[in-house]
Amino acid sequence: MKLHEYQAKEVFAEAGIPVPESQLAADVDEAVAAAEGIGYPVAIKAQVHVGGRGKAGGIKIATDADEARQYADEILGMDLKGIRVDRVLVEAGVDFENELYVGVTMDRGAGRPVAMVSEQGGVNIEEVAAEDPDAIAREHVDPAFGLHPYQARKAAFDAGVPREVATDVASVLTTLYRIWDDTDGADAEINPLMVTADDEVIAADAVLNVDDDALFRHPDLQAYEEEGDFAEDDLERKADEYGFDYVRLEGNVGIIGNGAGLVMTTLDLVDYFGGAPANFLDIGGGAKAERVTNALDMVFSDDNVDAVVFNIFGGITRGDEVARGINEALEAFDEIPKPVVVRLAGTNAAEGMEILNTDLVTVEGTLEAAVQRAVEYAGEADGAAEGEEVDA
Repeated sequence: MKLHEYQAKEVFAEAGIPVPESQLAADVDEAVAAAEGIGYPVAIKAQVHVGGRGKAGGIKIATDADEARQYADEILGMDLKGIRVDRVLVEAGVDFENELYVGVTMDRGAGRPVAMVSEQGGVNIEEVAAEDPDAIAREHVDPAFGLHPYQARKAAFDAGVPREVATDVASVLTTLYRIWDDTDGADAEINPLMVTADDEVIAADAVLNVDDDALFRHPDLQAYEEEGDFAEDDLERKADEYGFDYVRLEGNVGIIGNGAGLVMTTLDLVDYFGGAPANFLDIGGGAKAERVTNALDMVFSDDNVDAVVFNIFGGITRGDEVARGINEALEAFDEIPKPVVVRLAGTNAAEGMEILNTDLVTVEGTLEAAVQRAVEYAGEADGAAEGEEVDA
């Protein structure tokens, strides 16, 4: 579960991490009133579960009431990467001299949590990791003992943090690790952690993602989940209703499979053959008509999708049953909006392949061929769209 920035800051502040004064607003008048109460300048920040809000226009600095009204009006209701902005956080501006990054996550390669500090805060940390990995100081943590204070100090000094604030940065990192550990966290980040002219450190942003399966241990966080429903992606909300495991990505090849490993393999092959996956969608056990229809409804609803690949392995559910489900699902559509490629394997796969209505789908005998065909269809759609733009 992803907490919104304002929710994560509430958790951080309660644990003792300094955060700016702020107030949540759901309309323009509320935003202006909040700004007047806090005092200018203020940051007006979209509260949605996406990165790169600033580059996308979702964060603006207002220096007076007119700007606060203008920016709140621009941000509220805007679409940020497919999510409508329904609330903004109005936050006191911070007069800073430096921006740092601190974070805690799981290093799956090392099999341990890792605490991180970088002087290159305020930018995409993934880009920093790719372009200049030495700019991020890392300390792996033994979960039996937690992050030792000396490790936090070492990370701060190794990152080049000035001595005047290194102790405070180490203290924030130690607290962040404790929050991550106590909440069954997946990721906890502050980017940027701002350093003021008075050598104070303030969390100007906050990220806290926690393990859904551990929420039964955290009733306080469950309340945040209910409070955050307003900003869920429509497709993610549908996935919850249908009981699917779903993650929206940025490509144009829609992927449907029954089993997480099967779907991950399909994603990898789409990338291998030069395509870009649009989603991870695991419909789980069984692929009867209703589940297939629901899955197609989700994928067809994604405007980014130009082609769909079905990768189904028949185990307990037989391939012929899956094929009938796909036929029934597609026949329910007046018009198939995007080309669909199907690959079946496993129990009664041959019978299923014969049953599939080839007027509605393209059938391929291997997963590689199915993925290549879907990538080809998506590429043709992209080319056609570019041609239309040129003609226009």
